[in-house]
Amino acid sequence: MAEIIQEEKAGGKKKAKKHAPHIDMTPMVDLMCLLITFFMLTTAFSKSKIMEIILPERQKDNAPAPRISASRTLNIVLGSDNKIYTYPGTVKPEDYNNLPPLQETDFSATGIRQILLERNRTLAKKISDFNDLVLTGKLVISQDSVLGALRQLKKVDDTGPIVLIKAYKKANYGNVVDILDEMNICGIALYMLVDITWYEEKMVETASGASPGTATSTN
Repeated sequence: MAEIIQEEKAGGKKKAKKHAPHIDMTPMVDLMCLLITFFMLTTAFSKSKIMEIILPERQKDNAPAPRISASRTLNIVLGSDNKIYTYPGTVKPEDYNNLPPLQETDFSATGIRQILLERNRTLAKKISDFNDLVLTGKLVISQDSVLGALRQLKKVDDTGPIVLIKAYKKANYGNVVDILDEMNICGIALYMLVDITWYEEKMVETASGASPGTATSTN
């Protein structure tokens, strides 16, 4: 606070004496400490929610598209009400009159995770054995080397499933995040998000008993 010093003269009269104003900064220091504490706490509690997605390497121009083995392909279709539908292999438009049945599951521990672990058993065991070596101290390497070794195990794997993730028009965005989490938990090496086809929408509607909507063909 600014302080004005008064000087008393003879006769009992007081006359203000001009001095440079003095500002007490002690309350400001206390206020700054409170503000710093406030911003530190709010920054810690309001961390942005992000998901790290590893994008595929860019292919060279005119390079042939990678071939997908039908025997390793697992299609995951996200439906409404947190339901998941799966079917193996591939389906072509000419198979419209003979579509395969869908297997219905969910996000429980005995649901889609168990299906993925069963299909990815060989690679999952390799990853688990490698992690055990690191955790028990039998293999001493840096954190970066651990991540690199895991990426190499996934890269050379030729037994695990190739997962094609598709979303039905009534699926919610939260399920997309959930299924990507399941890919990381189960150590799936090859997975991708692709557009759902009109005949796969029909398969979902048949499996769920929903009334068919206006289906459009997607290329």
